[in-house]
This record gives sequence, structure tokens and C-alpha cells, in this order.
Amino acid sequence: MQAIPDFGLGTFRLKGQAAIDSVSTALELGYRAIDTAQIYDNEEAVGQAIAGSGVARQALFLTTKIWTEHLSRDRLVPSLKQSLHKLRTDHVDLTLIHWPSPDGAVPLAETLDALAQARREGLTRQIGVSNFNVALMRQAVAAAGPGAIATNQVELHPYLQNRAVVEAARAAGVRITSYMTLGYGKVLQDPVIQALAQRHQATPAQVVLAWALQLGHAVIPSSTQRAHLASNLQARALRLGDEDMARIATLDRGERLVDPQGLAPRWD
Repeated sequence: MQAIPDFGLGTFRLKGQAAIDSVSTALELGYRAIDTAQIYDNEEAVGQAIAGSGVARQALFLTTKIWTEHLSRDRLVPSLKQSLHKLRTDHVDLTLIHWPSPDGAVPLAETLDALAQARREGLTRQIGVSNFNVALMRQAVAAAGPGAIATNQVELHPYLQNRAVVEAARAAGVRITSYMTLGYGKVLQDPVIQALAQRHQATPAQVVLAWALQLGHAVIPSSTQRAHLASNLQARALRLGDEDMARIATLDRGERLVDPQGLAPRWD
């Protein structure tokens, strides 16, 4: 089973030509992991960009996420097949439950059974969750079995370091994928981040991405600008010292940027 790549491209909020251009440029620059979702309404654009890139499908790691309306046993697999059609592929490498079923309307075990069925049918290589708190993540691991939940994709950045979820995930053998790693750009203005960037002759974004990578998380930053896409990729080569990591650790203030009413679970 292919490990989740440390570094990928996120496509949240990118639609139409913007999504096509971002994915095309990223693939040209050497990105090989692309993250999308049914609700992003850009799977077709992502599929078009991949088809036109000349990059072999087996060289890519594609992730999509099942929307809450499709979490039931009878809807999940058909919805995933629709996603595959849009993405112009016969399988994705990772399929996530995008958000827990609101008010538990669809039992988690039912959704995980449907995901396991999708995996058996070869529609997805791995399965995982997104926006799960500690209790839900533990339920998912218990229901799916040891090693079955590949990742929990959560909002994680210097202002929201999500330590309870991170520790629980590590104990359960679940990889954390950090989304919103740059905090909508907000954390890039932080004096500590800017000072570290200056000292390492790096960009603030590179410092933050390197921090998340060194913590062992996968990251999926997005951008529509070629220069930023190229620059972000260089974060993989940046090594922060223990003191640097400790300074960033002090920035945590529990500042959550994504908390949709009716969707979000009770956060830890």
C-alpha cells in the first residue's frame, strides 16, 4: 500500500479554469499528490488537468472526499463512481469521509462498511476520515479495524495545533493530514514566523510548511500562483532546529478558522 505523500496540492475553493491551471502548473513543477472533494465542485477540472499533463496515473496520488449526503450504504459507492468518472480514472488512492454525518444521521459503521466495499471493488486503495474529533476517530479505528484508517485530515496550523487529536491519532496509528496549514495566510504575518523566515532565508510559508512536515504531518497547501506553488515545494528542503520548533509551539491559541454550523463535531 502506497504511503500518503508528505506533500500535495490542495484544491479547496478552486473551480473551473483556476483549478485546471493550478493543478496543471503543480504537476509541471513536480507535485504528485492532488487533494479534491465532491463538494469542491472541481473534480472534473482536476481530471481535465491530469489528463492534459502527460503524467502517468500510477505516478499520482489522488484523494477525494465523500460529502455528507452520500455517506449512506446505498449512496456512497455510486457517488464515488461519479467522482471517478469526473476525475477520468478507475480509482483514487484515498477516499475520506469529509465530515462526520450531521447528528449521526448515518451510523459511522455503515459509512465505513460502504468505504470498505469501495476498497474491495478497487475504487479506492485506502480510506480515511476528515474533521473527526478524538472520540469519532477512535470509533472509526475500532469499526474499520487496525491499520484501515489511513489519515485524519484536520485543520492544523501554528495558531491551532490540535494536540489532543494529534496524540490520539499517533496512538491509533493514524497519519494526520494538515489542511489550512498556512491559516488563510494569517499566520504568515506572525512576528515569530517572520523572524524565523528571515533567519533561514526562507519565506514564512516555507517555515510553516516545514514545521508541519517535521511534526510528521502531511500537508496540502493550495495556490493559483506559479511562484507560490514552486516556493511551497521548497519547504521540503528546509530544516528547522529544536529551538525553532519550540518557538512555533508557543503560538498555539486554539484559533479555529473552519467551524461550519451543523457540520462540525464537538471539537477537542
